[in-house]
Formats: sequence, C-alpha cells, structure tokens
Amino acid sequence: MTQTAKALAVHLFTAMGAIFAMLAMLAAVEEEWGLMFLWLVVAFVVDGIDGPLARRYHVKRYAAQIDGVLMDLIIDYLTYVFIPAYALFKSGILPGWTGWIAIIVITYASALYFADTRMKTKDNSFAGFPGCWNMVVIVLFALTPNFWVTLTLVVALAVAMFAPLKFIHPARTERWRSVSLPVAIAWTIFAGWSAWVDFAAGSWAHWGLTATSIYLLFAGVAQQIIPARKTA
Repeated sequence: MTQTAKALAVHLFTAMGAIFAMLAMLAAVEEEWGLMFLWLVVAFVVDGIDGPLARRYHVKRYAAQIDGVLMDLIIDYLTYVFIPAYALFKSGILPGWTGWIAIIVITYASALYFADTRMKTKDNSFAGFPGCWNMVVIVLFALTPNFWVTLTLVVALAVAMFAPLKFIHPARTERWRSVSLPVAIAWTIFAGWSAWVDFAAGSWAHWGLTATSIYLLFAGVAQQIIPARKTA
C-alpha cells in the first residue's frame, strides 16, 4: 500500500465517527440513553486512535486534499457537544428552564471554543475546558445529582472554556502521560460499562467513571499549580 493510500485510509477511518454520531443521535431520539452513549464511546475511541494514525502516516503530506483537522472538529462537535446537550435536555435531568439554559450555554460556548485558534497550549494541552460534554453528561446520567448541582456544573464548565486553566490531552500532554493515558483508557472502559448496564443504580462502573473523570478534569490545573521538575 502506498503512502497516499495509507493516509487516505486514515481519513476514511476518521469519517466513520460521523456514522457513529448518527447512530447515537437515532438512539437519543428514541430516548435509548444507554445505547446512545455506547455509540458515543465508540466514536470517542475512534477519535482517540485517528490522531496518532494521522501523525504516523503524515496525512497532511500525503492526503492534503482532505482537511483532517476540520473533519475531526465537525465530528467532535456532534459527538462531544451537540448530541450530549440534546440528551441532557431531552432526558429531563435538567427540567424546564434549566434545560434550556444548559443547551444554549453548551452549544453556543462550544461553537466559539472549537473555532478558537488558541485552544492548544505549547505542551499540547487545552487552554480552557475543551468542550468534552460527552464525558460530563455520561457522568451526570450515571450519578443523577440534584438539578441545581448539574446546572451549576454546566455553567461553571462553560465559563472554564475561556478561563486561563489548562486541561490535559491524555495522549499528547507528555507530563504525567504514564498516568494520564491509562486513566483515559480506564475512563473509556467504565463509560462503556455504565452505558452497557443502562446506568443501573449501584454499578461499580459509576465510581470508576467518577474517579477517572475527576483526574482528567483537574490534572491540568494541578500541573499549573505544581511546578515541573527541571531536567539536568
């Protein structure tokens, strides 16, 4: 297989995320929340794999006719933002006017954030909360906190998208990657497990999902507080 064919194959793999987004949306319309999140977890796995593949096979050099970054952002907006926001609203977790506030804040702030050219830091982390609403909403489905807690969390994270806070990329942020990457893999397993059992009360997956989410949410902020060790 030529280098061009390999690079094009990576783009075709990335585009599969759009299919999983549609399958997730169809499940959401039927209010089959467990199935919806299973498809979103599959899309999350594709998103985690396609980046390393794109860099390995140099898609910008050998398949430059397709803008992989743009395609990735389009799919990410659907799977990370649009579908989870719809689920949060339609499920009744945030009833009445609180649901309207949530979907407006999430979709509007995320559209601005995804178009911001400053979203990445020098160490390949994210500047501000990176709009991973799929990760937030699945935890809310698993734990079902009081709606005031949920609304406060949504608004706080929307504000954090534009705050001077750092959020790690588990695979690309080198500092603590030996911990961050396994935690991200564990999060994916717990998320799939929670969705598979349809968020059954008392599932151990909920606690694993919560613990790994807390790490992924605050690891970047901790790195800002704790200075890195200087190498000789």
